Amino acid sequence: MSISAISNQSIYRSYQSLSSGKRINSAADDAAGLAIAEKLKSQTNSYDVGTRNAGMSQDMINVADGALSSITDNLQRIRELSVQASNDLYTAADKGAIQAEIDQLKQSISDTASQTSFNTMNLLDGSRDSFHVAAGPNIDGLTVNMPNSTLDALGIADYDVTGNFDLSAIDKALETVTSARAGLGATSNRLDSVMAYNANASYNLTASQSRIEDLDYPGAVSEQKKNELLRTFNLMMQRKKLENENGRVLKFFTT
Repeated sequence: MSISAISNQSIYRSYQSLSSGKRINSAADDAAGLAIAEKLKSQTNSYDVGTRNAGMSQDMINVADGALSSITDNLQRIRELSVQASNDLYTAADKGAIQAEIDQLKQSISDTASQTSFNTMNLLDGSRDSFHVAAGPNIDGLTVNMPNSTLDALGIADYDVTGNFDLSAIDKALETVTSARAGLGATSNRLDSVMAYNANASYNLTASQSRIEDLDYPGAVSEQKKNELLRTFNLMMQRKKLENENGRVLKFFTT
């Protein structure tokens, strides 16, 4: 390969690197560096996806917690009505009216448990007891446990204050729901930590990838100018050589 060809190739690669901002634009530029950079890129992308998965799972937890908060409010009201109904100053008709409100509250709990969903998947009706969150780069992660908040699961399907009733049933239901909310809250906090770690890992992996394949602009511009100067010098030398050869030929025919 001629010196001219080498110079043209170097200038082409310089322009290619300057336009792309990358030191490595093909495997020929740095085969080993390209392989390492692609592995780092794969890890970075996986951490980023894991962060999105964790954030999406937090959204699901927030939906479930909001529904459980509503169930808690209903249970608290049922407990208040139960204490009221336990007073002997109320007649059977009064207790019947109280039970009518309790039935509406129970129906609200039932509707919340059956209709609360995320991405078309029910969360609180017992159809799914857990969800795997692929929050790590290798599909590893953690499990979000989901409570069953139906009336049967809470043990209050047949709760009725018009006869003999056990107030502890409502207390147990409240404890169950409160414990479930605490578990979801703890999982959400754990997901915060996971996302923070993923963001830090992604940042550092991206920095390493950048050191391998990104272009050093000052150095690249300097190299480009050098190659252009060498090319210009080469063209001048070829021209001078051609002029000398033409001069010798002309002198030969004129003598």
